Parts: sequence; C-alpha cells; structure tokens
Amino acid sequence: MRKLFPIVLALIGLGAGVGAGIVLRPGPEAPVSVNPCGDAAAPDPMHAEAVSDDHGGGATEAGTEFDYVKLNNQFVIPVVKESHVASLVVLSLSLEIPVGTSDAIYRREPKLRDAFLQVMFDHANAGGFDGTFTDTSQMDALRRALLEVSQKLIGPGVHDILIMDIVRQDT
Repeated sequence: MRKLFPIVLALIGLGAGVGAGIVLRPGPEAPVSVNPCGDAAAPDPMHAEAVSDDHGGGATEAGTEFDYVKLNNQFVIPVVKESHVASLVVLSLSLEIPVGTSDAIYRREPKLRDAFLQVMFDHANAGGFDGTFTDTSQMDALRRALLEVSQKLIGPGVHDILIMDIVRQDT
C-alpha cells in the first residue's frame, strides 16, 4: 500500500492538470495581423490598413499600396549637455512609400541619411531626447520633421516615417 499511494497521487495530479488545461484553454483567437517588420501585432480597429502577403506592403482605404523600406543602418545621435555627451540615442527608421519605388530610396539613401541625421541633431539640441523622450508629442514632432525632409529630398511619394526602434543610453 505504501508503494501504491505515491503512484495514485501522481495519477490524480496528472489527471487534474490535464483537466485544468482543457477547462482553462483559451477560446479561438482573433485574427492577428502582421506589421511591416513581420512581427505579429494585435489588430488595430482604428486603422483600416490591410497588410499584403506578397511584398510586405499595405493597402489604404483609398486602394493605394505601400512598401516599407527599412534604412540599412541605425542612427546614433549624441545628446550633448554642458559640452559633454550626456547620452546616446539609437534609432532605426523605415519609410512608407508607394509600391515599386524602393530603388529610388536606396539610391538616395546617403543623402537621406545625412538629412535625417541633421534633423535628429536639431531635435536633440532642442531637448527632444531629454526626459520622457518617447512622449507622443516628442515622437510626433520628430516624425513630422523627418517626413518633411524626406519629402523635400525624395518627393511626395514618401507617405510616412516609422520609428522602428529607439533607445537612449545615458552616460
């Protein structure tokens, strides 16, 4: 009886675990969209954009399709305080452009990166990367400035600027 009791307890525990797993199993999941990076993202009912499977672009409500061009390297922006580097901000950007125009972006990438860096240096010098630098108003101002300079260099085909990653390392 002493040898049988642990086996019976183990079987009861196993049965209870399987039963709990069946009862607590989540219901059918809502469809999950895939964002331009290929990561799973929860559906956003506020935006009517659908993601296409063939090229990673999306279609807006007007029917215009977009591609997403990720700029090859990250941007490193020093934040200077009292003539010394107080922190470094690292950013990764992507551009939302009409389908088939990604070659034009890559051809002009050095000029575009230079203009983006100047905008980000100005943003840093104005205090945009201080304190709560990920605040919506701070990020909107940066995106707007980046979009303006990209449309000036590339043309009105640049639809939006996406900040894919942002990190601040204080020194």
